[in-house]
Amino acid sequence: MTITINAAQSRTAGKGYAIALIGVLIWSTTAIFIRYLTAYQQIPPILLAAWRDLLASLTMILVLGGFQRRLLHLPKAHWVFIVGYGIILSLFNALWTLSVAFNGAAISVVLVYSSAAFTAILARFLFRENLSFAKGLAIAASLSGCVLVAGALQPEMWRLNPLGILTGLLSGLAMSGYSLFGKESARRGMSAWTALTYTFGIAAVILFFSSWLLPSFLGGVPAGNSFIPSLENTGWAALILLAVGPTIGGYGLYTLSMSYLPASVVNLIATLEPTFTAAQAYFVLGERFTLEQVAGSLLILGGVIALRISEKN
Repeated sequence: MTITINAAQSRTAGKGYAIALIGVLIWSTTAIFIRYLTAYQQIPPILLAAWRDLLASLTMILVLGGFQRRLLHLPKAHWVFIVGYGIILSLFNALWTLSVAFNGAAISVVLVYSSAAFTAILARFLFRENLSFAKGLAIAASLSGCVLVAGALQPEMWRLNPLGILTGLLSGLAMSGYSLFGKESARRGMSAWTALTYTFGIAAVILFFSSWLLPSFLGGVPAGNSFIPSLENTGWAALILLAVGPTIGGYGLYTLSMSYLPASVVNLIATLEPTFTAAQAYFVLGERFTLEQVAGSLLILGGVIALRISEKN
């Protein structure tokens, strides 16, 4: 009997690992799509973020409307929170898309993982979560790695790519805010799919207005241009795949894997994302890390893994 139970548990865990790995692999293509669309299809970054969020929200409305209509219901008591959640998401998506445009796919993904350190710091002040000495070292390692990856110690980088450094670091801070809103939505008993549907819709509206207001060097739509980007067929296909594939598919598989594995294990598997993205960026886009950036990446991932392990204690 024990052997049968252990075999069943092993199969369940194996299925969970497979789902999580596939989910993270799909998720890791996000920056590749964004880099392709901004660099090769010339779509303004903020407009791209707006279309991505809009298509993701509309897809979720269609899917939930057809199969889980009850998840489209959002009680009035949650609307103020959801609007705030959407504002944070719009800020994160704007900074993240700009970071990919300025820094490239691989570097931007590594930099956004500074969110683990920022989340631990913010959770200490907002939720009074414990911040041990070991956590402090992990945070210091992660943030030091960000400085190396961004090249922030090199004065010429601040002259040549100041927006890249700032958007890369701020995207990690914005993602930490988004993560904290996610924790709070779970505490309130909200479905992750309901939150995703409405926050992406709200973020899309904000980003469309932002793309009109912001200057073109900050990712806005150049004067006289339309909100409908003039993309080739391959560009529209890439934009739709970005919204449906990594945005919904990757997130969906990542969430599903938690039905088979502990959340702490799934979070550790997610730290493979920068490795997957870096490999894809190397072969697809020809992007390469310097030795300094490799060292910084290892510091960030080491810090993230240490923080993830500490969550289990």
